[in-house]
This record gives sequence, structure tokens and C-alpha cells, in this order.
Amino acid sequence: MTYYAQTITPIGNLLIVSDGNYITRVSMDEQKYAPEIGDDWVRDAEIPPIKLAIEQFKSYFAGLLDHFDLPIIFRGTDFQNKVWHELTKIPYGKTISYGELARRVGNPQASRAVGLANGKNPIAIVVPYHRVIGANGTLTGYGGGLPCKKKLLELEQGLFAAERVLG
Repeated sequence: MTYYAQTITPIGNLLIVSDGNYITRVSMDEQKYAPEIGDDWVRDAEIPPIKLAIEQFKSYFAGLLDHFDLPIIFRGTDFQNKVWHELTKIPYGKTISYGELARRVGNPQASRAVGLANGKNPIAIVVPYHRVIGANGTLTGYGGGLPCKKKLLELEQGLFAAERVLG
């Protein structure tokens, strides 16, 4: 069974999809490779993984959460799964380059392949592919669009700076 719910955020609607045990997808409006809601999908914001995801997204966008703790499952190729798992290790408020991510997955020459895997990341924001930028520091490629990527990075970097000052 496939369950789903939508929640409104400062970057637009998020579609949250679950198999009942895990979050299997989080997609933004207009996101490349976003799924279409199936006729057999059940809208249910109360099943535990989706309810928890909605709560955590509210906290994240309010600046109260810097690490998601959700039951997620990756469904991709071995290489994609490796890239997506590595993305979860990028700290809140930090960025790395595609080249650095390629190095971290053990294939320093695979920047382009890493970029393609990022683009197919099924769990937006939770698996933070918005934290991967060009080698020269520019914002490049994002399934939800560059304005969305910019907003997410500004949110995180602004909060990171505030924590440093207050801490």
C-alpha cells in the first residue's frame, strides 16, 4: 500500500509518500522526477512515518530542527544508494562540491554521475542534496529548482550563524 500526504512549507507544497513503515519519497512542487499520485494511493497524514515527517518539516522550517530523524528507505541502484547515504552525512548549514561527494563515495572522477544520482534523490530535504554545490561555490542543478535550493541553504546557513553567535 502506498500512503501520501501533502504539507505546505515556505518553499511550496511537499508531497510525502510512505509504504506504511518508511518514508519512500519527499518531493517538491515542480520537482524533476517527482511521482504522480497514483489512483491506488491512500491519502493519510496520520500514519506514523508521514505524521512524524510533517512534524519534523514544521520544526525544520521554523528553525528548530537541524537533523531529521525519520524512517527512510532508499530504492535505487547500488551507486545511487551509496551517494544518497553519503548525502545524509553532510552537516546542517554546510555545503560540499560534487567533486568532494564523488571522492567520498570512492570515485573521485565521478562528479557527473554523482550529479545524476543527486537529481534522482527521492527524499528531498531529508536527504540533503541541496547542500551540494559547484566546485567554484556556485549553485548548480537542483530538482526543485535553484531558487528553492537557495532558500534552503539560506535557511540553514542563517540558522547556523545564529547558533554560533548565541552559543
